[in-house]
Amino acid sequence: MDLITLVVTLGVVGVLLWLMDTYIPMAAPIKKVINVVVLVVVILWLLQVFGIVGKIGNVNLSKVEPAPICLHIA
Repeated sequence: MDLITLVVTLGVVGVLLWLMDTYIPMAAPIKKVINVVVLVVVILWLLQVFGIVGKIGNVNLSKVEPAPICLHIA
């Protein structure tokens, strides 16, 4: 990915967050949650772009076995 594409993408995300914070009437806690979620997604995306983490979409939860249920009868 080009550096210009990276900077433009971060700029667009930042402008969209600023527009949401400035012009969309919404409760402050909801705005804060949206900002935190977008920040976490952008950080994970950047880590993936720079090769620090692998593809996050490859996580497969279908092979996780449930914990055994232990019943104690007294």
